[in-house]
Amino acid sequence: MTVIIDGTAGVTFPAGGVGNTASAVVGLTDTQTLTNKSIVASQLTGTQTIPRGTLPTGSVLQVVTATYATQVSSTSATYVTTGLTASITPSASSSKIAVFAMVSYQTLGNNTGLGLALYKNGSVLWNPSVAYSGGPYGAAYGSASALAGFSPLNYIDSPATTSSTTYAIYFASYNSTGVKVQPSDTTNNGQSSIILMEIAA
Repeated sequence: MTVIIDGTAGVTFPAGGVGNTASAVVGLTDTQTLTNKSIVASQLTGTQTIPRGTLPTGSVLQVVTATYATQVSSTSATYVTTGLTASITPSASSSKIAVFAMVSYQTLGNNTGLGLALYKNGSVLWNPSVAYSGGPYGAAYGSASALAGFSPLNYIDSPATTSSTTYAIYFASYNSTGVKVQPSDTTNNGQSSIILMEIAA
């Protein structure tokens, strides 16, 4: 059947288009912006992208992880690298970076301690250990020989950049008998790990 509309009487179509209810979103081939509309999750198919700028404060924007299992030993109170490191490129300069590290260690003698420090781009960022008798310790300490375990280091940083940022874990020994990290001769297999999380601010 042919319908001719000459405009003399006027024709009214439903708000959602012909065959659709009012406020319905009809299929279109071009890109559309939805304002004050809701879509049932079950109707979404394929890969969906949510702009990071729309996520609320505290949202996790990305996660970077790394492990390191090569043994490093030191008898010095001066900080040296554990070899455990990871890099992250923040998507916004306002983001915060949450650092979670777990370092495997073993003391090499009586009354020996382990000190940990967090470095950023090659410079010390945070040293939670306290000075004691000329040497840092506080992350771990034991009076027994060959004390072994895992020591954590957690920190929230505000790098204020969108450039790649490298975080590394350093360690030092209280007592010249020394301490080693990622020990290869303990049951924990000597592996340390680090997690970097970008948090929306």
